[in-house]
Amino acid sequence: MNMRIIGWTVAACAAVAVVGCATKPTDAEVSAKATQMLKTSFKARGQAGLDRLDQDETQKLCTEYATAVPPKDVVTKVEKANFAAIKWPADGKYLGDWKKGERVAQEGRGKQFSDDPKGPVGGNCYACHQLAPQEVSYGTIGPSLYQFGKLRGYNDEVRKYAYGKIWNAEAYNACTLMPRFGHSGILSEEQVRDLVALLMDPDSPVNK
Repeated sequence: MNMRIIGWTVAACAAVAVVGCATKPTDAEVSAKATQMLKTSFKARGQAGLDRLDQDETQKLCTEYATAVPPKDVVTKVEKANFAAIKWPADGKYLGDWKKGERVAQEGRGKQFSDDPKGPVGGNCYACHQLAPQEVSYGTIGPSLYQFGKLRGYNDEVRKYAYGKIWNAEAYNACTLMPRFGHSGILSEEQVRDLVALLMDPDSPVNK
């Protein structure tokens, strides 16, 4: 589950809790009641366990600022901690197979309760981004990635950035809506490399 959505839910619960109260509850009281409500409302089902409601430090900070712009010190803290947590390829190679990367970008199955835990897991990248021009159905929550490598340059610095951003987007943009694909175990190192190839290989349709 997207922790930003949980944050919005907490904020909504806080608004409801205040209405009609003679004494305004503290933020801690509202947060505790909202968390209790979430944990009693959600039920473990298949591979979707209640552990998905447990937040790490980054998620807690971003939930705190779900309805406001985080202050600079929080942004710095989140980005620094997440950058340090990126698992870079041991062999220093960031490019995989762009054809496999396109399949990962198209695939939206993998982590929902109704999905087979042994089945395919994808990044569902087209839900938020434009990539290859052959795909005409795409979301606009994230920026267009069409001609990503062609515009930025086919070099190791950009390849490393692309790998890191896919692995853990919080390292570059604190409290982003983009999932931490590698950090959260959604995608494997090989899949992340394949997505980097989709973005960075000159032969990829993304760069045509």
